[in-house]
Amino acid sequence: MSEPSVFELSKPGRRGYAYPVSDVPVGQDLPAHLRRKDPPKLPELSELATVRHFSRLARMSFGVDYGLYPLGSCTMKYNPKMHNEVAALEGFARLHPLQDDDTVQGALMVMERLTASLGAITGMAGGTVQPSAGAHGEYTGLKIIRAYHLAREDHARTKMIVPVSAHGTNPASAALTGFSIVEVPTDDRGLVDTKVLETLLDETVAGIMLTNPNTLGLFERDIMKIASMVHSCGALLYYDGANMNAIMGMVRPADMGFDVVHLNLHKTFSTPHGGGGPGAGPVLVTKRLLPFLPRPGIKNIGNALCMDWEERSSIGKVSGFWGNFLVLLRAYAYVLTMGCEGLREASRHAVLNANYLRARMNGMFLRPYEGLCMHEFVVSAQRFKEQYGVGALDFSKALLDRGIHPPTMYFPLIVHEALMIEPTETESLEDLDAFVTIMAELVGLASTDPDHLLRSPLHTEVRRLDEVRAAKNPSLRHCIDGMCTT
Repeated sequence: MSEPSVFELSKPGRRGYAYPVSDVPVGQDLPAHLRRKDPPKLPELSELATVRHFSRLARMSFGVDYGLYPLGSCTMKYNPKMHNEVAALEGFARLHPLQDDDTVQGALMVMERLTASLGAITGMAGGTVQPSAGAHGEYTGLKIIRAYHLAREDHARTKMIVPVSAHGTNPASAALTGFSIVEVPTDDRGLVDTKVLETLLDETVAGIMLTNPNTLGLFERDIMKIASMVHSCGALLYYDGANMNAIMGMVRPADMGFDVVHLNLHKTFSTPHGGGGPGAGPVLVTKRLLPFLPRPGIKNIGNALCMDWEERSSIGKVSGFWGNFLVLLRAYAYVLTMGCEGLREASRHAVLNANYLRARMNGMFLRPYEGLCMHEFVVSAQRFKEQYGVGALDFSKALLDRGIHPPTMYFPLIVHEALMIEPTETESLEDLDAFVTIMAELVGLASTDPDHLLRSPLHTEVRRLDEVRAAKNPSLRHCIDGMCTT
C-alpha cells in the first residue's frame, strides 16, 4: 500500500512540539499587505506519527546502504559513515558563509588544503572549489578556456569538440558557454577516431572535452597523440573527471596533456551520491590558466587565511557563496583517510571488480567493444529485444524485484539497448557473484518466459510508471481539504 502524505495523516490539534510562550512584544512594523490573515495550513501530527511516516518512506527508497548499485558513469559506491560524522561536527556544520574570515580559519584551511590535494592528484597547478556539481564544474572550466582565448585576442575560437560517446552535460555546458558543438566519432575500438579528429582541428577550435577512461569504460590509449594534435592547433584539452574513480593515484590528467579538470567529489571522494545532490565540482587548471580562475580564492597573509578577490583576468564568481562546504569537508576527510596508496588501491579494485564482472558475464550479452575495461563496461541487450521483445528497460525492472538497483540504461547512445555496469571498488566478491547469478537468471527468463520481464517489477511499492509522462508533465501539487503541498 502506498504511504499517504503528511496532509492525509494530519489531525487537527495534534503536535509534536511545545514552544514556551513568547514574552517578546508582537511587532507592528510589517506593512499590512504583507501580514498573513490566516495561519499557514501546515500538517498537524504527533512526533511519533511523523517519525513513523518518514521511516516508512525511507524503507521504500533504495540506496547503496541496502544493496548493489551498479549505476554506470555515476560511481554509486559506499561512502564511509565516519566522513558524515566529520561533516556533522558542530564547528563545521553551524558555520555561516558570511562570517568574517578570522572566525572561519579552520574552514578556509580545509578548502585550501583540499585544493592542494586535488592539485596533487590531478597534476594541476591550482584550482577553485566553488562549483556546486559536475556540470557546474564543466561550465566553469569552459568559461576559463573561453577567457584564456579572449585574453589572447583569439576571437576566432568558437568551436568545442565533443566525442559522440560523451556525457550529455558536455555539449550542454559547451553550448551554454557560447561554443558551437562539433562531434568527433568513435572508431571500431570504442576510442576517439584520431583520423577524423585531425580533419576537425583548425584555428576556430577552442578545445576538446574528453573523459578518460571514456564513457564506454575504455582508456583512451591515443591520449598523448590527441593532446599533441589539439595543442598544435592552439586549442586546449578539458578533462571531465566523472570517471576519475578508475585512475586516481595511478595517472594524472595533467600528465596526459589536459589543461582543465573538473572532479565530481560526490562520485569519487566520499559524499553519498544520487537523488539530485548534494554535489561539488572543483575545477583545477594548469599554470597558464591560473589568472582566469573564479574569485575569491584563498591566500595567506601574516599566518592567517583570507578570501582573495584580486585578479582582473578572473571569470568572476560562479557560486552564491564558496561552494558546498560540507561536501568539500567529506572529500578532504576521504583523502586524509585513504592516503596516496589508499587512493591507488581504490582505483585498482574498481578496475578489478569491473573486469571480473565483465568476464563472468561473458556470453550473456553482446559486447560492442572487446578488450579490458576500466571501472565500468557496456553491454547490449539488442539481441533479446529483437528475438523476444525484452530490452534493457525490462532487465532493469526485473532487477528491482531482486534487490539490485538497475545499471545505467540506453547510454551511451551509440550502443543500442545499452546497459552500463559499474560495480565500484566497495563491492565484495560475494556481491559480484550474486549479481552474476541474478543476471544469468534473467537472461534465461528472457528466452523462456519473456512476459515475466515485461511485467516486472512485480514486488515493489509501485509497478511500472509512465516515465515519459512523469518527466514531461510532473504533478508536484497535492491538495486535501484545502491543505496543499508543492
